Amino acid sequence: MAHTPDIIELNMKTVVLTCLLTLALGVSIGCTQSIKIEDKTPKAEKPKEEKSDAKETKSVNTNEVAVIKTAYGEMVVEFWPDVAPKTVENFKKLAKSGFYDGTAFHRIVKGFMIQGGDPLTKDASKEAMWGTGDPGYKINAEFNTKAHQRGVLSMARSNDPNSAGSQFFVCLGDASFLDNKYTAFGKVIKGDDVLGKIGDVETTMSRGGEKSKPVQRQGVESIKIVPADQVK
Repeated sequence: MAHTPDIIELNMKTVVLTCLLTLALGVSIGCTQSIKIEDKTPKAEKPKEEKSDAKETKSVNTNEVAVIKTAYGEMVVEFWPDVAPKTVENFKKLAKSGFYDGTAFHRIVKGFMIQGGDPLTKDASKEAMWGTGDPGYKINAEFNTKAHQRGVLSMARSNDPNSAGSQFFVCLGDASFLDNKYTAFGKVIKGDDVLGKIGDVETTMSRGGEKSKPVQRQGVESIKIVPADQVK
């Protein structure tokens, strides 16, 4: 999981040509931000777009939490669909299908984070590939202003911002250098002691030269999505 942010540069020539073309067509819209262009969509099309957005928002149940069951106990995680709706939806879909059951936290960096969600960790014979697995597809990033602090749930990815799939991590402490670079989409609201115990397990050097490989397997028995009012 890389920590170096990818910088997307704006092609000024394209902007200038777009503005000139816009003036030539006699359309009065802003050329500095794409969102302004979207706001100027003809009124006849707006109802359809608003209806679609409302449908997507409605599909995300905000009254559900995730219960991550481990050998040390359970961690309960609340979701932030207001800032990362697609990511929350994807995580819930995978959890409800049993995708995460039997996986493991394969990467633990003391004071930083614990990482899991790789389906390959279900098979000990594929240990050499742990950290590379996914559900067979990628999802787009939903970077937001939520701070990466202890207990925050966020998506792991490669250098490509839109390369997340199923792997996630839970912060063990402040990791503000990840803010707006990784998709934070929830937080542990119960079971901080469990998070601490997993984060303090003995680790050894991984093949990449990082002291992050748990000496003993840190299995995830299951991740269940349940109504929030069922968790006391």
